[in-house]
Amino acid sequence: MTTRTLIKNLAASTDGPISVSGWVETVRDQKKVQFVVLRDESGAVQLVHPRLFNEDKTPAEDPIADEISSLSQGSFLTVSGELKHDERVKLGGVEIKVESIDVASRAIPETPIADDSGVDKRMDWRFLDLRVPKNALIFKIQTTLEHAWRTYWVENDFIELHTPKLMASASESKAELFEVDYFDGKAYLAQSPQFFKQMAQPAGFGKIFEVGPAFRADPSFTSRHATEFTSVDSEISWIDSHEDVMKLHEELLVAGFQAVKDKHGAEILALWDVEVTVPTVPFPRIPLAEAKRIVAERGYEVPRADDDMDPEGERQIAAYVKETFGHEFVFLTDYASSIRPFYHMRHADDAALTNSYDLIFNGVEISTGAQREHRVDVLIEQAKDKGLEPEELDFYLDFFRYGVPPHGGFGMGLSRVLMLMLHLPNLREATYLFRGPTRLLP
Repeated sequence: MTTRTLIKNLAASTDGPISVSGWVETVRDQKKVQFVVLRDESGAVQLVHPRLFNEDKTPAEDPIADEISSLSQGSFLTVSGELKHDERVKLGGVEIKVESIDVASRAIPETPIADDSGVDKRMDWRFLDLRVPKNALIFKIQTTLEHAWRTYWVENDFIELHTPKLMASASESKAELFEVDYFDGKAYLAQSPQFFKQMAQPAGFGKIFEVGPAFRADPSFTSRHATEFTSVDSEISWIDSHEDVMKLHEELLVAGFQAVKDKHGAEILALWDVEVTVPTVPFPRIPLAEAKRIVAERGYEVPRADDDMDPEGERQIAAYVKETFGHEFVFLTDYASSIRPFYHMRHADDAALTNSYDLIFNGVEISTGAQREHRVDVLIEQAKDKGLEPEELDFYLDFFRYGVPPHGGFGMGLSRVLMLMLHLPNLREATYLFRGPTRLLP
């Protein structure tokens, strides 16, 4: 493997021989001296090469100068030379005087995207788009966020699962289901790991988590929808109500946001002018019926025929919470059973309501959570109420026929969290390779 020094470590290195590798960001090919800005995954450094001249001041033979003159933006190379600290150098206070260049790969000189390219064009050339430090930082933040969540889970004795994404039947709604040929039959892409994360409860796992792909055949072209996304799921046993799930959920988010703020807060502020706020606990909790009343008092009537909240209602209640509590998060609780899945537990004293919630972050729903119905006889009746045939759910109902603890959990969209944390305009920016109704490439 090539021995190289990461550019971010140059400032702490002593003057002298050094080797760095990366791609060419800019070339300034001047008459007496040449400058190259070389970037790697950690930062950028200025390379300098004074041109060689004969005693009569005519250009001398200078292979390094010829090589630099031929470099195109995006070419990948390794440079060896002399590191020198110089506070006059604006880029990091160091520069490297070039002694040798080894070009690994030359780029086509004309790049297909520019600083002012639209998001669709940038997505066509995503690998070039991600060379931009601001865009690459999103996925360093994602790594920190997921690592903090995993640390929380592992330190609290959760077990990680990897559930199948090919299923024999729908896990959520048949309306948003991708069907695929499966040998002599049909299979479906998992809309969520719902059934399988619940299966871990009668298996005696206690507390589980999964970070993995989910698929929704949703033809929406909004800024917050995708046909494939990364779902962050957790499920826990021995709960008293959905309040226990909300407590887990907010603690997990606090751990993630604190880690992001500690490691990337200054960069986020510099690049996006966004102050990462670590949320205080407990998050505000508002029953959905009360939230709709508050929204109505703000002058907005939710124009839905069902009992759900709509996107504008979510924005309105988020604005109210920000104004009233100074908080970016709010749990909307106690959703109507008419708009919740059959496996959500209903209120003991009002079957029209469920022990469930949606979590709203900066005006957008990022998660649904609930206490699950674990009593098989009740579960069967609730499935019938939804027009489902219990026989079609037999494999799922078997989970509850051999003993199961009270349990609950949530599913959360990773890219939505990143989008809203960084105040990005759409989900595509926060997704490594976006998938939507008209995008399957790259």
